[in-house]
Order: sequence, then C-alpha cells, then structure tokens
Amino acid sequence: MSTSTSPHSDPSGTPPGGGTVTDRLVEANARYAAGFRDPGMDARPVLKVAVVACMDARLDLHAALGLELGDSHTIRNAGGVVTDDVIRSLTISQRALGTRSIMLVHHTNCGLESLTEEFRHELEVEVGQRPAWAVEAFRDVDQDVRQSMERARTSPFLPHRDDVRGFVFDVKQGALREIDPA
Repeated sequence: MSTSTSPHSDPSGTPPGGGTVTDRLVEANARYAAGFRDPGMDARPVLKVAVVACMDARLDLHAALGLELGDSHTIRNAGGVVTDDVIRSLTISQRALGTRSIMLVHHTNCGLESLTEEFRHELEVEVGQRPAWAVEAFRDVDQDVRQSMERARTSPFLPHRDDVRGFVFDVKQGALREIDPA
C-alpha cells in the first residue's frame, strides 16, 4: 500500500509544531467542539442507505457522493469488502436503524491488489499467532465488487437485499463506475 505525504505533516508523519498526530487531532476536536451545536438528528440515516467503502484515505465519500451529515451510515474497511463484521454492521443498520439500500464502493489502485493471503502467514511468523481474519486480497476489482454484492444479497440477516449496488471509484478521475452483478 502506497502512502503519500500529507500537506499537514513532514515526511516522517510528524505534524507541524511537534506532538503526535493524535495530539493534533485532539486539538482539532477541541476547536470543533467549541463551536459545535447539536444538530438534533436521529441516528437513523435520512436517505436510508448504508455505504460500504474502502478505508483508503483518497476516498472522500461525503464529497464524492454528495452526502451531508446524517444522510447515510458509512462502513469502511480495507478494500470495502463485505466481511462478517460488515454484515453485522449492515444488519444493525437495517434492522435497528431503518436503512433499506446498500451501496458498495471499491476503488482503482487499491492496496489489497498488491497483497496476498501470504500476508497472514508472514504475520504468524512475526508475532507467533495466525490472524483469524482473511486478508481478502484480490487482483480484479470488478470481480471483488461482485463478490461483495453477492455476500450482501445472500445474507439471511439482511431483510433488505433488493437494492444492493456496487461501484468502482476511479482515484485519478473521481468518477464512479457501476459494476454489473452478473
């Protein structure tokens, strides 16, 4: 997975002015909280949609999808893969908080394209314990989206499986491309 230097830090990752990145984030929160006003929102997303996406820092989902605070649930992980934990979050989102639609957003140039399940073996050698989770590495992003759509569409825990759509976000162009589930 490639990293890039943020304009907010030097190449070592240290924020300007010293301290840790977490210190900088906590300070930013203090400024945010000083002007915060409770928007009076419910935990139920206004648009009744849950978006499952990759955790990649290049994806600004709210901007890319035109979402406002309170519009959607956003579930992110490496690859945007529908895993057991994502099914858990989607189940809570649908059954307890009223969502009806699922949008999957994977992307071009994903770091999982350069990994293999061998990554788990390397971790086991290094730390002495094999991870219980799968890496979910892939070579074909379109097929990976199809696999995630199928996992959501066949989960017995999700009562609303008729509106599950998958997309690939182009990190160079900013555009979504819909993936045919067939």
